[in-house]
Parts: sequence; structure tokens; C-alpha cells
Amino acid sequence: MISDILKWGVAGRPLTGETLSGDLHLVRPVDNGVLVAVADGLGHGKSAAEASAAALTVAEQWAHEPLVQVLQHCHQKLRTTRGAAMSLAFFNAMNSSMTWVGVGNVEGLLVRSGTDGKRARESLVSSAGVVGVRLPPLHARTLKVAAGDTLILATDGIRRGFGEEAPLAETPDQTAQGILARDGLGTDDALVLVATYQGRPR
Repeated sequence: MISDILKWGVAGRPLTGETLSGDLHLVRPVDNGVLVAVADGLGHGKSAAEASAAALTVAEQWAHEPLVQVLQHCHQKLRTTRGAAMSLAFFNAMNSSMTWVGVGNVEGLLVRSGTDGKRARESLVSSAGVVGVRLPPLHARTLKVAAGDTLILATDGIRRGFGEEAPLAETPDQTAQGILARDGLGTDDALVLVATYQGRPR
């Protein structure tokens, strides 16, 4: 069960005047963990949505593989599309770790739960490029995580640096909605995914 490992929520909206958003997400249980992915198809509208949907279909199909290989599979599939920015994370409940990797401008932030009321923050270092167009050398990073640590993935329809001020609400869904309302730019599709690690299932 995803809920045994993660509590998560998402908020998003298309660019004004569009019926489809090119910013899509995936949350999928895999073996002893959960894969989380956000794809931002270049531009907006139908073609962007098709690119993101294709990327996430491939990510789900190959979700059991290491993240770098998942992105490589996505890259091959997206060669006939306009391409997408993507960030992926895998929460491993067996060893309480999170591995993440990104290509393009889907921003990633890990907000630590903290034991003294302070919340340390770590940012995903994404590689410049476009999945399906130009895939750079990829280097996934693995971090230890503890119960209460929260991952936030946000597309470029959200103000960069949002994480400097992003407060965590009572639920991931409320946090995502709050970031979208406060930091959504209104000039592009926008999506925020928030996932809080629950710790190793008992």
C-alpha cells in the first residue's frame, strides 16, 4: 500500500485558455517502495500533454529499474515528441532512503522533519537537457530519509525558490494547494506534488 510508505497530494492547473495541462505526475508502488515522478512537456496544450503522458507511461512500465535507466527509456520513447523535463524519486522503505534524479527544470526539494522544530532543506540538482531531445549524463543521488521527511516536486509554472518560504500544512494535499495558490505564476501550466515519507512499514 502506498499509504503505508507515503502520504501524498498534488495540485495543478493548465495555462489559462488551455483545456489540457502538459504537467503530469505519477505515484506508483514498486517492490518495497514507491516511485514518484513529475513530467513537464515542453510548451503547453495538447502536444505538451501528450509528451508528458508518454513519459509517465514509460516510467510506470519500467518503474522496477534504477531511475537513470527509467529516464533513458523515457528518452527513447519521447524522441518523436517535443520532449519533457522530468524529475523522479524512489522511496525505498526497506532501508529508509530516497533516490532522486532530474533533467530540466522540475524543481525538487526535500524538507527534513527535524527533531528540534527546525526543518533542514535539500535541493535536487537537475541536469540541463530535455528528455527526448538531449539527454545529459545522469547521476542519481541517494539520501537517507526519516518519517516525516517531505518531498516537493514543482514544475516551472511555480515560482523558483518557492521552497525558501514553503510552509508544510497539515496534509500533503493542503501543502500542494497552498504552494500553487501562493507561488503559481499564471504564465504556464503548473503542478506541485508533495509526498511525506511515513517510515518503514511495521
